[in-house]
Amino acid sequence: MVPVEGLGVFDTTKLLANLGQKIDVGKRSVLVLPASRRDRMAGLERGPQTIGVKDAAAILFWADISPDATVVEAGTGSGWLTVALAVAVGRRGRVITYERRQDFASLARENLRRADVIDRVEIRVADIRSGIPEREIDAVVLDIPDPWTVVEAAWDALRVGGSIASFSPNVEQVRETVAALARCHFVDLHTIEVIERELEVRDTGTRPSHAPIGHTGYMTFARKVLDNLAGDIAP
Repeated sequence: MVPVEGLGVFDTTKLLANLGQKIDVGKRSVLVLPASRRDRMAGLERGPQTIGVKDAAAILFWADISPDATVVEAGTGSGWLTVALAVAVGRRGRVITYERRQDFASLARENLRRADVIDRVEIRVADIRSGIPEREIDAVVLDIPDPWTVVEAAWDALRVGGSIASFSPNVEQVRETVAALARCHFVDLHTIEVIERELEVRDTGTRPSHAPIGHTGYMTFARKVLDNLAGDIAP
């Protein structure tokens, strides 16, 4: 039995037997579809501010989060991005996530269980600023107020060619982070902002929605190398 928001509790066998079809619930008719990744993410418990879909997708792409990867994350929060990272690395991958607050870590652990990815995630209730003991990891993803304080530790932990990604709501944070990356051996350094605008498609015409998803944060990315060539990184 599973609860369906606004409709009550359903026998899962009845739902599974009617995938893609219409069923009647009281005076309402609904279509039964298998849960998508978006559906599963929407069902997670919310606590601290989460990174949205548009930004999470950019982080997964630009930080090259792929199956079998080992990823270190800091700023677990409610675990929304942690779940996305865990899905991306697959069952043979590993996510190590740092969260300083025990209450946030507990919330994230429950969300990871709900998403069925807890087996590939290690939650550390600790401050990543104290260092990253792992070596030869594939990516470091930071959602903390001062990501620049972790840049050197990230360089030490990353494999050659590994990626660092940071999410910051303010330009001042970006400047500090970029400066720290420029002092280390990182290349392919760039910062992006993703703006999402949905279109309303109707018989009477198509136009942009009046409620675009605007600024949420800036994402900075870079890759570890052993030597830098002139002009490869920001001054």
